[in-house]
Amino acid sequence: MLYFDIYCFSPFEFNVKTYIFDLPKLLFMRKMKNNINRRKFLSTGITGFTGAMVLSSPFAKGQTSEQEKKIVYRTLGKTGIKVPVISFGVMRADSPALCKAAYDNGINFFDTANVYQGGNNETMLGNFFKNLPRSSFIVETKVKPAGVGRDGLPTAQTTAEDFLGKFKESLSRLQLDYVDILLIHDVSNPELLKHKPLISALTQLKKEKKTRFVGFSTHSNMAVMLQEAANSDFWDVVLTSFNFMLNNIDEMNQAIKKAADAGIGIVVMKSLAGGFMDKERKKPVNATLALKWVLSNPNVHTIIPGMTSFDHLETNLKVLADPVMTEQEKQELLAMAGEPGLFCVNCNKCLNACPYNLPVPDLMRAYMYAYGYANLRMAYDLLGELGTGVSPCINCTECKVQCTKGFDIRTKIADVSRLVSMPADLIA
Repeated sequence: MLYFDIYCFSPFEFNVKTYIFDLPKLLFMRKMKNNINRRKFLSTGITGFTGAMVLSSPFAKGQTSEQEKKIVYRTLGKTGIKVPVISFGVMRADSPALCKAAYDNGINFFDTANVYQGGNNETMLGNFFKNLPRSSFIVETKVKPAGVGRDGLPTAQTTAEDFLGKFKESLSRLQLDYVDILLIHDVSNPELLKHKPLISALTQLKKEKKTRFVGFSTHSNMAVMLQEAANSDFWDVVLTSFNFMLNNIDEMNQAIKKAADAGIGIVVMKSLAGGFMDKERKKPVNATLALKWVLSNPNVHTIIPGMTSFDHLETNLKVLADPVMTEQEKQELLAMAGEPGLFCVNCNKCLNACPYNLPVPDLMRAYMYAYGYANLRMAYDLLGELGTGVSPCINCTECKVQCTKGFDIRTKIADVSRLVSMPADLIA
């Protein structure tokens, strides 16, 4: 029980003794906790819930009434695809049973990527998809081009061959002949959307019917990227960050409307703004309010919240059936929005302030992965890509960065960068 209690607070709240002697058990208890959740669902979902659960759970055996399966749909722009307003962000999920439960309850749009879980995410989905009629689900995957710099610009390594090779690998893992939507992953500079090798690769894949539609995902500079999509007839779908914690909501609303009016399908990620408002994970973001807020924008066609538990799914199904915010919910959301939270809004104003030119927004994203998502693997992998090391701020005597969200940048960077020194085989 000792180790479970340690895990409940924070992935980094342990002393040197815990690190040396107890970390393997700490990570083991995390896996055990996830397994217990799955076993709990399987035992209740297959054999039937007891008592009040029989009446309340959407997963209880035999409940298939229209009321319980009520789903709100929107059309994904000019693709014409009818999508549920809540879809499945599979990035952190590793449970086919969870995917099946979502599918059985009407969530048929699954978002993944070539890089998620080192490819295991697509492999898990492929094993799930192979037993389903191809027309019964929608799959979106993403491929990140090689060689794109921190400025978002392509380099000589950003080739069509690299992109096509990665996508071929994705199709193999997914065990599919084609995907419905293929996105260029993590675009922040409009110039990347004009890169001829990438345009050529996407054009070829559409012609070969390896993908029905093409687009891109964007985590920063989102409003500009949405406007760029609106000004081109090439792009079908944009996956963008959008949540109640952003500091440019009016600009984003205008950009989303412009893109939607141009026929772009709008898919939203990061809708829960990090999942928790605090490092200790004692103040969870109210998922219902956060999702309903995003869907209050009629130009958003679907959201792909990450689901890793059946509790997440149950919450999302309730919003899927009734996405309209009440006045009381609006007031509760305003109160929640007044806190700093863990979500970096990617304003990029910190970049010029850091004398060592650290990728501060990316480091804050790693921090969110570690503390908000409690996903050390995602944070560890991102830190490895950034190459900033275990002590990025060691030579800086005074932090010059003034975060618009009020984050203590130096402390957060020091906290999350400790992950770099951990053995890779112990990262769950």
